[in-house]
Amino acid sequence: MTKLSVNINKFATIRNSRGGNNPDVVKAAIDAQLFGADGVTVHPRPDERHIRYSDVRAIKPIITTEFNIEGNCREQKFVDLVLEVKPHQVTLVPDAEGQLTSDHGWDTITHKDYLVEMIKIFKGAGIRTSIFVDPVIELVEGAVATGTDRIELYTESYARLYPENREAAINPYIAAARKAHELGLGLNAGHDLDLHNLKYFAQNIPWLDEVSIGHALICDALYLGYENAIQLYKRQLAG
Repeated sequence: MTKLSVNINKFATIRNSRGGNNPDVVKAAIDAQLFGADGVTVHPRPDERHIRYSDVRAIKPIITTEFNIEGNCREQKFVDLVLEVKPHQVTLVPDAEGQLTSDHGWDTITHKDYLVEMIKIFKGAGIRTSIFVDPVIELVEGAVATGTDRIELYTESYARLYPENREAAINPYIAAARKAHELGLGLNAGHDLDLHNLKYFAQNIPWLDEVSIGHALICDALYLGYENAIQLYKRQLAG
């Protein structure tokens, strides 16, 4: 079954808005696992507007499932942090400085040499690598040449089109996922997946190893409760 990694960045966003340590992001990571999540995801950014680098160090010792750190490997501070903490997985995202949220995947053809270099560093430290990729066959093929273990399909376009035409929304992802499977790449997915569109996505992508979900799940948790929200998302993945 596809694993659910809960992105806890939004807990840190709320905490930072008032100062102090409420809510406690370490407890959020502990509880995510206690409530059934298969992993915890964080995405530290240079301005530390949500997850701080110190949070990442504090979370690592309490992880009993899987720890996934997302971020821009063009930031040396991020690279150093990942090599220090040694999560189970690092997901490389081509964010620009100051970017509100991730909005595209890597051009694996243009940036092949750079990605080969960076992936070699992380894999040399025993860290599984995944790279953000849009659902384009040529970019999936390009990902293989970088040496990455997995790709993470960037699902914003799926989520945007899903309410209007779910078949048209899923088709590029089925093709990209099939190609990744044929080429021996592991497959993750993330961005704007929620309780409305997740089940259909997971049912149509049988090779899906993991989804990383944060914003939608935490929004649902405000109304439904944290534990209940995690369990509801797990049910969508169960088929």
